[in-house]
Order: sequence, then structure tokens, then C-alpha cells
Amino acid sequence: MNTDNAKSQMRKGMLEYCVLLLLRRCPSYANDIIERLRMADMIVVEGTLYPLLTRLKKDMLLKYEWRESTQGPPRKYYALTMDGEEALRLMDQSWNELTNTVDKLKGMYLE
Repeated sequence: MNTDNAKSQMRKGMLEYCVLLLLRRCPSYANDIIERLRMADMIVVEGTLYPLLTRLKKDMLLKYEWRESTQGPPRKYYALTMDGEEALRLMDQSWNELTNTVDKLKGMYLE
């Protein structure tokens, strides 16, 4: 089994959830999102993040606003919409169900 491939697939599946989690508390621009993901040991490149942000905006889960920057041109700050907050709530439920299932399965073989 190629565990690197399995790990990569799991990360791809979790990226949308992680981005919504990061935007739950405060609007952020793309480079900030990438840096915060890196701080959590999830390496993501711009070529992966920007299409995801565009899709989430198209799906009306995110909105954005332009803000002036002291370090160059204005930046696009992303934030959750009400639909995005609801999607995140449902993802939280799904995550909790999945982790409970995995924990139960792991426990079955540790006893």
C-alpha cells in the first residue's frame, strides 16, 4: 500500500473543511490561509488553494471584500457566508461521526 498516496488523498478531502474552520473566526486573505495551514502542518500551495476558494465562492459558502494593504496592492479577504457557516456546522457533525467510528474501530483491535 502506498501510504503517501493515502495520506495525500485524506489531506485533499479535508482541505475544504480546514479552510472553512480557519475562516470561522475571522476573514483572511489567501496567503494568510496558506500560512495558517502550514502552521498546522498542512502544506498547501497557491495552485491548490485558489481554485478551492473560487469554488467555495461560487457555491456561495464564501464571500470576499477588498482591503487596502500597507505592503502593496489591496488584498482579497475571504469570509464565511451564512450558507458557509451552515456547511461548516454539518462538516463538524460529519467529522465527529467519522472520528468516533475510527476510534471505535481502533479500540476493537487494541483490547
